[in-house]
Amino acid sequence: MVAALEHEFFLGEILGRKVYLKSEKTGRLDDLVIVETGRIPEVTHLVVSRSFGYPSLLLPWDKIALISNTEIVADVVNAGDYEKAPPAGSILLKDHILDKKILDMDDHEVEVVYDVKLVLQNGKLYASEVDFSRYRLLRRLGLKKLANFMVEHNETATVSWMYVQPLPEHIGSFSGSVKLKVLKDKLHDIHPVDLADILEELDSHQRMAIFSELEPEHASDTLEEIEPRVQRELISAMKLEAAAKLINEMSPAQAADILAILPTAEADAILKLIDKDSAPTVQQIIEGHDENILLFATQQYVKMPESAPVGDVLKDYREIVRNMDVDMYVYVTDAKDTLRGVVDLRELIAAEPGQIIGEIMTDNVISLNPDETLQDAVDMFGRYGFRAIPVTDNEERLLGVVSFDDIKGIKPRLD
Repeated sequence: MVAALEHEFFLGEILGRKVYLKSEKTGRLDDLVIVETGRIPEVTHLVVSRSFGYPSLLLPWDKIALISNTEIVADVVNAGDYEKAPPAGSILLKDHILDKKILDMDDHEVEVVYDVKLVLQNGKLYASEVDFSRYRLLRRLGLKKLANFMVEHNETATVSWMYVQPLPEHIGSFSGSVKLKVLKDKLHDIHPVDLADILEELDSHQRMAIFSELEPEHASDTLEEIEPRVQRELISAMKLEAAAKLINEMSPAQAADILAILPTAEADAILKLIDKDSAPTVQQIIEGHDENILLFATQQYVKMPESAPVGDVLKDYREIVRNMDVDMYVYVTDAKDTLRGVVDLRELIAAEPGQIIGEIMTDNVISLNPDETLQDAVDMFGRYGFRAIPVTDNEERLLGVVSFDDIKGIKPRLD
């Protein structure tokens, strides 16, 4: 499973990023190869340029162990095995999409593609939107302050790739027009963020027809991204049992965020049908009677003893993090569940396979205590920028982990 510190990227910001083979720097990201097999194109390879006359590398996506806005790490030892150019007919995001004109269905020029938004979903990287905002252009030119000023004044403009026509089969002759199309059906593979945007633009009947076809997990993830007005409409149009099934796919904090916008009678009816173990927690969060941080903590996190070999952990990591809510950190504990340290996934990837977890862990761990509140957690996330924070008691026993994703949309109650 590829590790990522972010789940959204912009092509203009990751081009030129350092690329490492294991821990050895090899070059910089030059382009991304995509394939349009689904509704949203999938990244299949990374093109890496190297200095001193060395040939470029073509790294398969399944060899990428870590991607972020600052670095990319590939699980590759011998660079020579990947010294090749993209095959003829390959679609390259930088060469073939960036700075191309966008045309409407009548071939009228709309704008220019200044950037491409990329999203990480289920271990795969997709090109989800083309961006023709001045904000992205200014960011690419290095004018970040001016770009930030413009975004505060709503100078943003994107088009979902769902509206982009398939590119020419013989891409070598492609000279510059990215054409738009009308929305089509079969949206199962679209990232929830993009699907939420599309659903919000449809009328009620179209919206419900598409939403009802989604698998529960995909529908649940999409529902979390939709604006409250549309959330209410979708849930109200569903049978209570179906709504409860979606709510059960969410963390208690996310479930409470959804149910809190519903009429009380409707929310109560759904609460009676959801998982009996999580229902009281969801109810407490909705009512705001208790904002103790343990209500927002998950037990689905990775923990290992200090003696665990790095090589074994990496080998089985994809299986280890399956169904985990927190997968970017490994928490190191002893037999009594005392928290001894934490290992960031980046550190794990950069370590030697023969090392043990205890040798690379950070033993000065920032944690919350079980008496602290949601506001304390919000403040701590803001201060340190972590993706997750553990909760420990006075004896440093690990009680749970709070994920930033679970609380980022929840506003602490004002006293």
